[in-house]
Amino acid sequence: MHSDLSANRIPLVFLPGLLCDERLWRAQATALADIAVPMTANLTLDDSIAGMARRVLGEAPPRFALAGLSMGGYVAFEILRQAPSRVTRLALFDTTAAADTPERRTQRLASVKAARFGRFAGVTPRLLSQLVHESRVSGPVGIEVRAMAQRVGRDAFLRQQNAILGRPDSVADLVRITVPTVIGVGDSDVLTPLADAHLMHRAILGSTLHVFAKCGHLPALETPDEASQVLRAWLLG
Repeated sequence: MHSDLSANRIPLVFLPGLLCDERLWRAQATALADIAVPMTANLTLDDSIAGMARRVLGEAPPRFALAGLSMGGYVAFEILRQAPSRVTRLALFDTTAAADTPERRTQRLASVKAARFGRFAGVTPRLLSQLVHESRVSGPVGIEVRAMAQRVGRDAFLRQQNAILGRPDSVADLVRITVPTVIGVGDSDVLTPLADAHLMHRAILGSTLHVFAKCGHLPALETPDEASQVLRAWLLG
């Protein structure tokens, strides 16, 4: 009798970050296909985190493991608010539960204004140096990051920034997370630094913390094999 090969595999939803598409998580989706049924959500269509979460929930399996990076982490927190019983495991990479600082909010509003009234530059060289480790800025990873941003485009960037600016603070929600959780962060991440990861790790009971060495904000692209290994251990743990 023919058996369904996906029957014993874990439904896994990947949530990309700002100006990222399915390419961000492609290496992990491929590497984990023997134990997971991966789906990468499209977070370019909505202008609120709540709307993004609703769309993901409308397209996702009944229950699933959830992995979010950066903005994807903000959406993951919202999914847990809207439908906590549907999430079986949680992976939070290079994200924060806290709302923007006033300085970060000012920077975000400036980038929105520039995109709205000027030429959309996608990921500029200056931004790229904040996203990836210095050793990868001029290599293939840098090229991939800039190409993703151009595919996502200005209109989606404006929707995503609007969503991020309007997101709630999720710090108080952390203690309610009871599913197996792994927190990953690049040791050179300047956008969501180690301190943010440690805060989440302390608040989420039983969570594990993995620090990616010589890595910036995007370990899924920067250290794809290591990121896949971390997620494999999390899925099988």
